[in-house]
Amino acid sequence: MTATEKLRNAGQSLWLDNITRDLLTSGTLKRYIDTLSITGLTSNPTIFDHAISKSAAYDQDIRAMAKSGVPREDLFFRLAIADLQQAADLFRPIHDRTAGVDGWVSLEVSPLLAYDTQRTVEAASSLHAAAARPNLFIKIPGTKQGVPAIEEATFRGVPINVTLLFSREQYIAAAEAYMRGLERRIASGLSLDVRSVASLFVSRWDKATMDKLPDNLRDRLGIAVAQSTYAAYRDLLDSERWQRLENWGAHTQRLLFASTGTKDPRAPDTLYIGALAAPNTINTMPEETLSHFADHGEVGSVLPRDGGVASETLSAIVRAGVDPDRLAADLQTEGAKSFDESWSDLLKAIETKSHALV
Repeated sequence: MTATEKLRNAGQSLWLDNITRDLLTSGTLKRYIDTLSITGLTSNPTIFDHAISKSAAYDQDIRAMAKSGVPREDLFFRLAIADLQQAADLFRPIHDRTAGVDGWVSLEVSPLLAYDTQRTVEAASSLHAAAARPNLFIKIPGTKQGVPAIEEATFRGVPINVTLLFSREQYIAAAEAYMRGLERRIASGLSLDVRSVASLFVSRWDKATMDKLPDNLRDRLGIAVAQSTYAAYRDLLDSERWQRLENWGAHTQRLLFASTGTKDPRAPDTLYIGALAAPNTINTMPEETLSHFADHGEVGSVLPRDGGVASETLSAIVRAGVDPDRLAADLQTEGAKSFDESWSDLLKAIETKSHALV
């Protein structure tokens, strides 16, 4: 049995953190589905920036839309939706077979809306309608302004992938927003068949503290935060509030481990895959990490229900001079800024290609 099959048998879904048109047209994504247990994928502005700027696969569509005067942002979303529709169709049999638990793809709203609640909700509703696929999540960042947008979008029936979560507390805020949206649907007599996942970014913790912690704590912070958040996730699923919602027909907002490619050259290249195996969760990984894990990955014990040694590790890290609460806020701000920059680069690449092709 392969390492990816073992992870899947442990109850965790494996999603690919990448999409390109070449990945679709070459049959590579289909091969990942058939041989490496991939059951979904995620995208973000950085991924699309690399896909469009470094490939000629989009040139024909860019030329046609540029000649028609389609604005850059609209042009991008048409390209992205076309790719994600094709990917969603590939995953649709999995989506149907698992009754909507798996087989999802994700499209992010413009990162420029990260601090604008109302426009985020409007963009999420519009993009989901345009994509016209039942297995497509719209990604909304779990910023202070994004939290009420998550609630409102859930109330409107839009399936949401909450992104840019970095801590247990940020996860809980996103989960509570999801539950409020569902509770409002109950009050309005609406179905609770609205799905969601909450994406916790892992490796960026260790990248940010690589040179700030002693060797015995190096590359342990991201996993400790993930363990702590997993314990909160399990606590929430056992809570009376969630049990009441589940009784009405609500579906679990699954915890998703994102940013699981190893950043430290001194650390194992599958560090965050084997260490974060847990039932009823998702791990979305870059292609390179997927390849490494399929080749030599190992699956040991699953994450402990209570978070294991997370508290002890986090206490030791505080004693070493790192404030996880402050760092979580900084990482979320930096993550939003990074996506803004990728968005700007993406639109510039489209503009440059448009001029050159026309």
